[in-house]
Amino acid sequence: METEKENALVARPKQWWLSTREFFRDTNSEMRKVTWPTRNEVVTTTAVVIVATLVFALFLWGCDVVFYKAIDFLFTRFGVST
Repeated sequence: METEKENALVARPKQWWLSTREFFRDTNSEMRKVTWPTRNEVVTTTAVVIVATLVFALFLWGCDVVFYKAIDFLFTRFGVST
């Protein structure tokens, strides 16, 4: 019984090392399968993201202005001064 515990303790670091090595081997194998985007694809998608961000920013700015004007109108209309 005692030798089984000792064997388990001795096998644990060895098992850890083997599983870590297998993990890095599998990771390396999977990274070789990845198809990386070309420079043109990266530039195109970056431009799309920038344009979409600007469009949404302008839309939200417009909503902010409209709501501000509406609230300001309501406050001035019903006698609340700002």
